[in-house]
Amino acid sequence: MKKNVLVILSFLLVLGSVSLSFAEELVLWGSTTCQKRMLEPTAKLFEKETGIKIKVMGVGTGKGLEALLEGKSVVALTSNNLKGTIKSGQKVRKKKGADPLTIPENLQFHEIVSDVIVPIVNVKNPVSELSFDQLKGLNTGKIKNWKEVGGDDLSVIVVTSHAGSSTRKVFQDKVMKKEPYAEKAKQVQSTRKEINEVSKFKGAIGAVSEGFVKLSKKKVKIIKTDEISRPLALVTVGDPEGNVQKLIDFLRNPETQKHFK
Repeated sequence: MKKNVLVILSFLLVLGSVSLSFAEELVLWGSTTCQKRMLEPTAKLFEKETGIKIKVMGVGTGKGLEALLEGKSVVALTSNNLKGTIKSGQKVRKKKGADPLTIPENLQFHEIVSDVIVPIVNVKNPVSELSFDQLKGLNTGKIKNWKEVGGDDLSVIVVTSHAGSSTRKVFQDKVMKKEPYAEKAKQVQSTRKEINEVSKFKGAIGAVSEGFVKLSKKKVKIIKTDEISRPLALVTVGDPEGNVQKLIDFLRNPETQKHFK
């Protein structure tokens, strides 16, 4: 009798391991803003509702598009419009010295929600509000000292994300009128690192998704300015099907969006 029980238990364990090994997984590459704001907060809920696991490779919008077009991902996560996403992808290729991406005609853009980019400074910086012109001057290096905008006598330290970052691209387009960043700007590889760098230096300035600042536990201070908004979206080649369509429908659900950071 005991032997029969052991046999049954062994069979159930094997069956369970087989079921786990065949569990569906959706691998997504792209924007860290989409990763932190939309996907990580709702991944367990999506798995509970659909049985599909989500794995996110937070590599930035440009590298996400590259991964999609190279067949590494069925979706590219982006925090920019489609035109800006393509530009970010081409910047990644240019930096690598690789051939430009070939953009298919059936590339599709699936907006999920709008996101706001905010300028950030060190918590000890007394400046609380800046115009777009002032932000442009600070980030391009034309304004070199905070006293020029009502702050302390302190050198400006510009912090920005990598070339394939959509946050950087949107801020540069909308606020800096496409002018280049200051020659000595500190370039980092993720939003979290940008926040950390700004938190270290009293004269630092950066620009990140507002959702990231809320997660950073007051490590930096938001500067008041005109709203800088952009879409958070998924990009597919052709019509989304199967699990990808399930994910898009899930993320667009107002009940799901209550969980977004």
